[in-house]
Amino acid sequence: MNYPRIGLAALGGTVASFAFGFLLFWLVPALINEARKYPAVFRPREEMNSVMPIGLVANFLAILIVAILFAMIYRGGSGIAEGARFGALIGLFVVCASVLHNYVNFNIGLKLALVQAVAYFAQWTVVGIVIGLIYKPLARP
Repeated sequence: MNYPRIGLAALGGTVASFAFGFLLFWLVPALINEARKYPAVFRPREEMNSVMPIGLVANFLAILIVAILFAMIYRGGSGIAEGARFGALIGLFVVCASVLHNYVNFNIGLKLALVQAVAYFAQWTVVGIVIGLIYKPLARP
């Protein structure tokens, strides 16, 4: 495995994740408004800001783990295609293991769960593409 490229892929994936998330919430403000319907579930903005460093570090670590997994299974080929396929699989995993699981456990509406499912699936697909574009295995002699 090419550890420097894994680190760069994780960094690039993190930047892409935040950029995509920012654009998504900026372009579709209804996403934030839908979440605001559940004040008993979501922290107020001021409280979120106080714990945001935990979220930033956790997001980077999650993307680093995904970059390592990509490096472990990458067999060559188009970085974009392989990254998109891998990112879509990670996106489906997140939707099933987190979004839909939270829909069952938390008192939120189906609309919010579906919007989160689409957003997280798309976001992880983008992250996978960026990882696929950046990661390159070590050259073999």
